[in-house]
Amino acid sequence: MVYHGNRSTFHPATFFLVGIPGLEDVHMWISLPFCSVYLVALLGNATILLVIKAEQTLQEPMLYFLAILSTTDLALSTTCVPRMLGIFWFDAHEINFGACVTQMFLIHAFTGMEAEVLVAMAFDRYTAICNPLHYTNILTSRVLVGITMCIVIRPVLFTLPIIYLVYRLPFCQAHIIAHSYCEHMGIAKLSCGNIRVNAIYGLFVVSLFLLNLVLIVISYVYVLRAVFRLPSHDARLKALSTCGSHVGVICVFYIPSVFSFLTHRFGHSIPHYIHILVANLYLVVPPSLNPIIYGVRTKWIRERVIYVLTKR
Repeated sequence: MVYHGNRSTFHPATFFLVGIPGLEDVHMWISLPFCSVYLVALLGNATILLVIKAEQTLQEPMLYFLAILSTTDLALSTTCVPRMLGIFWFDAHEINFGACVTQMFLIHAFTGMEAEVLVAMAFDRYTAICNPLHYTNILTSRVLVGITMCIVIRPVLFTLPIIYLVYRLPFCQAHIIAHSYCEHMGIAKLSCGNIRVNAIYGLFVVSLFLLNLVLIVISYVYVLRAVFRLPSHDARLKALSTCGSHVGVICVFYIPSVFSFLTHRFGHSIPHYIHILVANLYLVVPPSLNPIIYGVRTKWIRERVIYVLTKR
């Protein structure tokens, strides 16, 4: 234990990450799909970034946001998956208190950045379809820089207080986290102090997360209204196809995250290992599926990927 000054605040030197409670005997088997999905995420997002960097003709706002999304996906999956695999393969359950808090901060910050990127991409689609004549005038380089700063700074600012809220908590005896990575409430629940403020602030951050989803839905309501007013059937199909990739990415990200949020708070009859599995999939699956969705549904990205990978 670490003692801080004259206050009765104790921090354990290390935490013990269980992995997936109740499924310890099959950790090795569980690790195989997680490792495979992680490799797909690394390869897919690195390929997307390579294509965007190599092909100057693709330098436009939507691709700019896609590059940010791929970078965020790489960072998010790398923050959590290697630690999971260490637990599954090498029984590396112990994690330093500071390292645990750092992982917690990075996971929540990168998750927030991904949500912000999806809002920015929805705004891009709204502008392109509802105001096509003013698209280049609205999404100028200065606006893109401002949006990028919001994507990075907002999640960091909202995640920083969580570090303070964790460090202020006393930890008496419990140091076993029934999870495969460090997250805010998983750490807070081990405290022998009052975690009411932690819980309230956690719900506040989640509400901001869901607010982003509401903004995305509103933008796509306007997008669909504009699409179905197009006189040409082919034009409507083309516009819907253009938005299809983004909608798929939104669903992949938000469906498991909302399910995880609801099951953690209201699904008390659901086995605990289901909660943890969903929480793991929520961080691992979207980074691997995002480049696949864009590669499959977006013809010009698919063609550029093939060209970049096959040219001499």
